[in-house]
Amino acid sequence: MAEMTSFFIAAFFLLVLVLVLLLRPFIFPEKMQATSRRQMNAAIYREELDKLEAERVAGLINPADYEISHAEMRQRLFQDTNEEDDRASLGSTKKTAIGLCIFIVLLSSGLYFSLGDVERVAQKNNEKPITQEGVEKMVSEFAIKMEKDPGNLEGWAMLARSYRILGRNEDAAKAYARAGKFVDTNPQLLADYADTLAANANGNFAGKPLLLINQALKLDPNNLMALWLSGTASFNIANYQSAVQAWEKLAGQLPPNSEEAKAIAESIAEARTKGGLLAKAPVAVAGKGISGKIDLSNELKSKVSNSDIVLVIARQVGERMPVAVLKTPVAQFPMNFVLNDSLAMNPSAPISKLTEVAVEVRISKTGMAKPEPGDLISSVKTIKVGAENVQLLVDQVRQ
Repeated sequence: MAEMTSFFIAAFFLLVLVLVLLLRPFIFPEKMQATSRRQMNAAIYREELDKLEAERVAGLINPADYEISHAEMRQRLFQDTNEEDDRASLGSTKKTAIGLCIFIVLLSSGLYFSLGDVERVAQKNNEKPITQEGVEKMVSEFAIKMEKDPGNLEGWAMLARSYRILGRNEDAAKAYARAGKFVDTNPQLLADYADTLAANANGNFAGKPLLLINQALKLDPNNLMALWLSGTASFNIANYQSAVQAWEKLAGQLPPNSEEAKAIAESIAEARTKGGLLAKAPVAVAGKGISGKIDLSNELKSKVSNSDIVLVIARQVGERMPVAVLKTPVAQFPMNFVLNDSLAMNPSAPISKLTEVAVEVRISKTGMAKPEPGDLISSVKTIKVGAENVQLLVDQVRQ
């Protein structure tokens, strides 16, 4: 009630202020009498008659034309000055002020009742955002509703996804199971179901999760979630070739330079390294890649072992996402390297489509795509695509 009283008091004073500003000319009229329209017309015609008389005296107009023009001006002057004066037609200032007050009050009242009253505004301000407890309560109520309608397969699938959002994977798995045929024909739900089961099994995809993934890919070979899970399942059992194949297919569908594309590129690079898939550098395609030699400074030779991994990384100038990555075990320095389209992180964005790239070398103890302190690195060089005999020197330690 106090809030409503404060609102009405503030609104009243605001209305009074607006009225005073609008009606100031009527409340405080000017002391000097303004010139009327009749007076202005008379002055204009008087000036025209004087010009006409000057033309007659100067001989610029003959007497007959003078008389005709003079008669026409007198007639127009009589008609214009015979109209009711505009100052009188406005009516009294009191009537105008009253009319404006009534109009403003009616307009503000109409807007107030059409857009909402103060009680509704106060109620909206008092509404609180939905909390985690509120969401869980809604999901629990939905679960009770589903128990009363067990044949609603789509509802069970919705409940399963709600449980996943809340992190209740065991409940989600049970709900997916009760969704039955509705899940069996939906590749995205099959992939979600497989991911839920694998999470409950500490990341183990053996058994039903893998069956669900394969079923999802059979329905939709390009399903992003299913491709990611398929690569992950292969990677976990050291089938790195299959992991790379699944993830490369996934990478081809991701927007270039997106965070997702960067993450999958790192996973592909790691799978290639662990699988020894790039132990031999491929033959360069003339004009389509970059080739040359990598050397190691004398000061750093003692820091390299035969188990280290050499990474040659090419990026589009100004970008973080690698265009191509060569991973190979350490060999005798200087060692040859080749970067071409076969090493592309994204098949739809090969190195051959660029005119120049930024190239660097990193020697890693782990072979991980993410740089780590202690890695041996070279300076970044901008190199034209198609260049040969490029010289790269590893002479720094990453801090």
